[in-house]
Amino acid sequence: MNKLLWRTSGYYRQLAAALSSLGPVVLLLFRVWVALAFWRAGVVKLDDPAGTSYLFNNEYHVPLMSGDTAAFLGTWIELVAPWFLLLGLGGRLTAGFLFIYNIMAVVSYPDLWPHGFWAGLVGNDFSDHKVWAMMLLAVIAWGPGAFSLDRILERFRPMDRRCDGAEAAVRAG
Repeated sequence: MNKLLWRTSGYYRQLAAALSSLGPVVLLLFRVWVALAFWRAGVVKLDDPAGTSYLFNNEYHVPLMSGDTAAFLGTWIELVAPWFLLLGLGGRLTAGFLFIYNIMAVVSYPDLWPHGFWAGLVGNDFSDHKVWAMMLLAVIAWGPGAFSLDRILERFRPMDRRCDGAEAAVRAG
């Protein structure tokens, strides 16, 4: 029995190691999925500026700015920021920005949560936005992954800047 547990635990460790190599692919897929969703929304806004202006002035309730300003900013944020996310450039910062933008979109459009915000938070209201938020949180937590410009640019940084202060002190001697 002890031998069976030992073998099973060994197989489990091998499986876990193999599956952990999927992390960069999963982070890339999360970035692609969310970037496409936001970019498509930006293209729709750009294709119909009059409709976009109407929605932002009459349906959406973006706090602290006029409807026209919110329409302009919303359109261009959704056209530009997804490219940064997709490429993994400033990955955590871009994901954090889009995470907050996503929250603002949900709060600004009450029709997304017809059962009330808190009831909808647990229910099926604004489900796409919840999925995008979780994907963005993964990128915030683990970075954009190996398949990103951030990772490529990391190789060109001087070694001392890649280390924390204690590691740099040890290397210096």
